[in-house]
Amino acid sequence: MARYTGPLSRIARKFGAPIFGPDKALERKNYPPGQHGASKKRKKLSGYGVQLQEKQKAKYTYGVLERQFAKTFQTATRKEGVTGTSLLQLLETRLDNFVFRLGFSPTRRGARQLVGHKHITVNGKVVNIPSFNLKVGDIVAIREKSKSLEAIVNSLASRTVKSEWLEVDKTSMSGKLLAYPEREQITENIKEQFIVELYSK
Repeated sequence: MARYTGPLSRIARKFGAPIFGPDKALERKNYPPGQHGASKKRKKLSGYGVQLQEKQKAKYTYGVLERQFAKTFQTATRKEGVTGTSLLQLLETRLDNFVFRLGFSPTRRGARQLVGHKHITVNGKVVNIPSFNLKVGDIVAIREKSKSLEAIVNSLASRTVKSEWLEVDKTSMSGKLLAYPEREQITENIKEQFIVELYSK
């Protein structure tokens, strides 16, 4: 299956959450998409349906495909601590997500593009793999030749980054992973326990 390239508002309405950021369409139509709109009677999800929906929400939020998501979960099961929290930590410390968190791009899709087009360095070396997992102490920066890109400059100017697990220097256009985020520091509305239950069947 290829990466989803359709309307983002439709996905946000499906999950009833602004998973791609503020969405006026979701505010106007706070019900799932489909024929007959809000008047349609919708079946209550089963336990399995709720678990599957939570996994799908996480996949769309972080822009990860099914096979890659399953591999990430398997890696999380091998880590010490709570599997659900480890899963979210691995997703948060992907290079594309970290570039988004630093404010270099207003969206994760934009951050993925910056990485893919070789505008990003990790510890001084260009890395163009969006799924690259960072380690504590890694320094992510905008490549010297790319610092004048209007999209990056505008994003940094319009976003305020406040987080205890990372630091950003807007002047040098760089950021550092200080620690793996604690569960309460991850702001995404994802119920990771349902995902763990789904894969445990």
